[in-house]
Amino acid sequence: MYFGPQNYLIHIVCETLAFFVGVQYYYHLKNKNVDIINSKNRLWILIGAMFGALIGSRVIALFEIPEALKYQTLSTIYQNKTVAGGFIGGLFGVEFIKKIIGEKKSSGDIYVLPIIVALFIGRIGCFCMGVGEQTYGIETDFFTGMNLGDGKMRHPIALYEMLYLLLLYILFKKIQYKDMVNGDRFKLFMVLYFVYRFCAEFIKPYHSLFLHLSVHHWCALFIFGYYYKFILKFNKNA
Repeated sequence: MYFGPQNYLIHIVCETLAFFVGVQYYYHLKNKNVDIINSKNRLWILIGAMFGALIGSRVIALFEIPEALKYQTLSTIYQNKTVAGGFIGGLFGVEFIKKIIGEKKSSGDIYVLPIIVALFIGRIGCFCMGVGEQTYGIETDFFTGMNLGDGKMRHPIALYEMLYLLLLYILFKKIQYKDMVNGDRFKLFMVLYFVYRFCAEFIKPYHSLFLHLSVHHWCALFIFGYYYKFILKFNKNA
């Protein structure tokens, strides 16, 4: 298999398919289970999540290479995006909308499985892009090393994430009907996903934003801080 920018079409197809399958899976779960949030508010929450993700994914991507900030154009700002930023932007978008519409119930649990499936499909496209996408790793002599298009054996970060997402899917399917506080499944997903992102960043050729940590490291630390009460409660009950 050839890796690199020549697989851009595959990447676009996977992104589109990820969105379509994720939405269909969400509606499947919504129709299968009783939603504690009414349809009107749920629609507003979805809109908030999408617009928040749209903005957040691009704002965070701006800081992936801090020294290139002054060279950014409207075109590059729109084209460059990151999942971590999408999650944080979506989180703020949802909370902002919920404040406006007065919705106080936690709304994220129903999105966990669709998000995992959509991410998995999207990462297939990233994997096919090889070094043409910012999801490749540093050089390695570890047995998982792969030639991702530049003739060097590198950590296949996108493939690692796909395997991790598969484990997350198994976990969240297992606890899908477990008696848990509403909203805790989403919080658990966010924490576990950003644990992976924090660790995986160390085997990527990242650019330091502050204190030798990348913007994705700081995104992960933000999430850990945002959900610190949940983390403490989870550790206490574990």
